[in-house]
Amino acid sequence: MHNPSFRTPLTAIALAAALAACGGSSTQATSTHLAAATGATLSSCTDLAAKAAFANTSITSATLAPAGSVTQTLNGVATPMPEHCVVLGKMNERTGVDGRPYAIGFEMRLPRDWNGRFFYQANGGNDGSISGGNAAFGNLPGGGPSSNALLQGYAVISSDAGHVPDATRPGAIAGQVYGLDPQARLDYGYNAVGQLTPMAKNLIKAAYGKGPDRSYIVGCSNGGRHGLVAASRFGDQYDGVLAGAPGYNLPQAAVTQMWDAQALASAAPRGADGRPNIGAGFSDPDLRLVAGKIVERCDALDGATDGMVGDTARCQATFSLANDVPTCTASPDGTCLTATQKAALQKVYDGPKDSAGKALYARWSWDPGLAAGGWRVWKLGSATAPGLTATLGAPSMALIFSTPPADPAALTSSGTALLDYALNFNFDTDAAKIYATTDRFKESSMSFMTPATPGRLDTLRGRGGKVLVFHGVSDPVFSFDDTVKWLDALKANHADTPSFARVFAVPGMNHCSGGPATDQFDMLTPLVDWVEKGVEPEAIRATARTASANPGLGTIPAGRSRPLCSWPKVATYAGGNIDDAANFACK
Repeated sequence: MHNPSFRTPLTAIALAAALAACGGSSTQATSTHLAAATGATLSSCTDLAAKAAFANTSITSATLAPAGSVTQTLNGVATPMPEHCVVLGKMNERTGVDGRPYAIGFEMRLPRDWNGRFFYQANGGNDGSISGGNAAFGNLPGGGPSSNALLQGYAVISSDAGHVPDATRPGAIAGQVYGLDPQARLDYGYNAVGQLTPMAKNLIKAAYGKGPDRSYIVGCSNGGRHGLVAASRFGDQYDGVLAGAPGYNLPQAAVTQMWDAQALASAAPRGADGRPNIGAGFSDPDLRLVAGKIVERCDALDGATDGMVGDTARCQATFSLANDVPTCTASPDGTCLTATQKAALQKVYDGPKDSAGKALYARWSWDPGLAAGGWRVWKLGSATAPGLTATLGAPSMALIFSTPPADPAALTSSGTALLDYALNFNFDTDAAKIYATTDRFKESSMSFMTPATPGRLDTLRGRGGKVLVFHGVSDPVFSFDDTVKWLDALKANHADTPSFARVFAVPGMNHCSGGPATDQFDMLTPLVDWVEKGVEPEAIRATARTASANPGLGTIPAGRSRPLCSWPKVATYAGGNIDDAANFACK
């Protein structure tokens, strides 16, 4: 047995105190919870390849990282990590139907002083990597986190979800061509989590002499989707799920990206080749005009005139693009929008529809965060580069979510090819492909990407598990309204939904962070307290970062704090310092 010598790491108690000081939460006790996790000390590392044997799994390396030998940048600060064991490996190596090699690659980091908890780091985008930002430090979602799960003593796993980019393909599609392989699609959608979870728990037992007492899956964007899928498919394996901006209907959201490209193209000037310059269709002053009118109409609905729109639901019934934003009689100059611009933007916010008028995804909530760069980069892009709606959404839609997949040869690295795909997308025939199957692709993308039972969580609920979701109201990638629909479906099937699943709106926030918002918060501590102490989260304290850390902050002062409330409650002003969360109550 390997018995490495250790140096004392930063204690979990000190970290918890620091997190409480910068984040904090308002809670109330409840009577049902699971027993708290108990820790252990790492007893094996370099011998884990032999000790942690598991079916169809190869551990390629297991090495000890001394305290301070590895750092991670947290909130702008290079932070030394505690002593831990780094394990690299692969599961289910095979050759795909497309002739490419595949495996579910993983990295685990096991701290010397373990808190008894397993942390599945669910990554965003198309996954495809366990290096760089996807290394297994236990990334915490939100803007500028000052800690990570490894520092807090969790045993952490990160995965490439069963694929890596194909270096022989043009850059624009290199990360999506795994969509040509049916099993790689399933691994990305749900199977990698299903395969890795029991393997990781077995490895933890070999390393510490006991398995994890509590297991958590945490992520934002596609990582949030992974969390909600795990809550549905693997509710017997996880005690707590932290899902940020969960694109749980991700194929439908990809259809929406094609819709947005076409809607915004209608208001865009044309280039010499006749194609629309989508990024030039709305200037920054145009977007600031709309945001300002939203604030003008909705700011005071929560009792505070503070430049933020806290009462999201009432704002949707109060603000009208048609009536509240002036229509230009000449060229737009930042004080008005043309009728064409207004029609395009309204079409985006109404969400995609087929030719019969059937909704293909959710609508979007009006919120002043649409003037932030995080909204523009996805929806519009710049005047010289199309938004990610076209450049990232098109290859994912064509290769991963459409059945059968498109021919990659038609999606070269040329931006015009990707833009053409989006502009020519048919919302009757092409949109239907997210529900289609073939003899080779036996599961549709709406099957392998979404929760198996999105309106029910019987297994997780029955064993005392909890789901905590947060979502920026100005998320341009996945609709906040769609997350509310998920919560409403749960409530329709489970009358006690607030006892195990809650959604926290983040007004002004873009995709996972950024925007005119209090986007810095600690969601993990309230989740663990809910799972292991039975303390229900009612409000979670959030703080605005500096403009240098969050360029989309706008006029919101750095350091302002607000309670994020369990939906549908609203942070309502009670009087006093308007920048202090203590002067707001969730009502």
